[in-house]
Amino acid sequence: MPGLPLDGVRVIDLTWIIAGPTATRFLADFGADVIKVEHEQAVDPIRLGRPIVGDAPTLNNSGFFNYINRNKRSILLNVRHPFGMDLLRRLIAVSDVVIENFSAGTLASWELDYPEMRAINERIIYCSISGFGHTGRDRDHTTWGPTAQALGGLTLTSGLPGKPPAGWGYSYMDHTAGYSAVIAILAALHHRARTGEGQHVDLSQVEAATVLNGPAVLDGTVNGRSWRREGLPPGNRAWEPAVAPHNTYPCLGEDRWIAVAATSEPEWEALVRAMDDPAWARDERFGSNAARLADQDALDERIAAWTSQRDDYELMALLQASGVPASVCQKPGDRVERDPQLASRDWWRTLPHPELGETRHDGVAPRLSATPGTLRRAAPCIGEHTREILADALNLTEAEIDEYAEAGVFM
Repeated sequence: MPGLPLDGVRVIDLTWIIAGPTATRFLADFGADVIKVEHEQAVDPIRLGRPIVGDAPTLNNSGFFNYINRNKRSILLNVRHPFGMDLLRRLIAVSDVVIENFSAGTLASWELDYPEMRAINERIIYCSISGFGHTGRDRDHTTWGPTAQALGGLTLTSGLPGKPPAGWGYSYMDHTAGYSAVIAILAALHHRARTGEGQHVDLSQVEAATVLNGPAVLDGTVNGRSWRREGLPPGNRAWEPAVAPHNTYPCLGEDRWIAVAATSEPEWEALVRAMDDPAWARDERFGSNAARLADQDALDERIAAWTSQRDDYELMALLQASGVPASVCQKPGDRVERDPQLASRDWWRTLPHPELGETRHDGVAPRLSATPGTLRRAAPCIGEHTREILADALNLTEAEIDEYAEAGVFM
């Protein structure tokens, strides 16, 4: 089996919640030795996050934590203890990357800002992820993913016409910031391989959000149009280009839906044939795209009456075979249990976990032909690898590790 792309890269993971762990999960998937530094008195809240196995959180039974922290090792280290801070600094000295997503200034208060880390290890790459970055007027403001999304201008673009901005629901900017951090860390590692120089990667979540406004900026500068939800068609109807039908329609079963679009006259005719050429489809109200747009309520009502009597997956197969763009509105369970594309790519894998049992994980993306990432272990139990890390990274003996344990460094 070929080596992984990041074999030999050691990462000190001081991250928590989502943004930082997303970045370190990617690095771990591609072979980096990611050492998650933890402390039982200041545990990552995601360790307590639902869904869980059992009736109460145990620090190790969170499915969410397991999802975002696979392939990593965990060391318990009380950095408030002078010996604990000394061990952390010694780990930094033998590592390649340090990453954290605390508020700006937190590591400086530990006397571990970039100049201090560079004094410990001049080749270190230090990646900090925060709301506004580590410089500027707003550096000390605290943000979360949804806050960064709003401040970056993205929340305004989401929602129904005439309604308040809806946002994107999930903490999209936590994940996007993590991906941006990975790109920057890989670039810094490449730079160091050429020059021998480490550097500080200062990532602002708000800035990572702002660059996603590219389509809106382009539409404004080239077409003179403001990115506004007012005046847009309701629901899932198309507005650019304006075509009909273009909507989601109910199918047999509880909350089962299919998306159907006819973007041209040939696709409309194909849809009519798939529906066995009902008389209503030949009504002049539906004889052209302009006519269908003018009476979309009646059009959608008739299509829904047809789709509601059919199984969604069978209907998708029929329409696609007929040349009509159509797809099931999949629920999460569909993606896991019924998606033939993901199944054909062997996307879902299982890993054993001491408390969660056999856990299902999504695959590694992107897929490299020569050195693909791998799933090697589920998320670590808290402190699971403390002794192992101290032995193999710092060459400590069992007796020395026992002394640190007795001093309270691992509590």
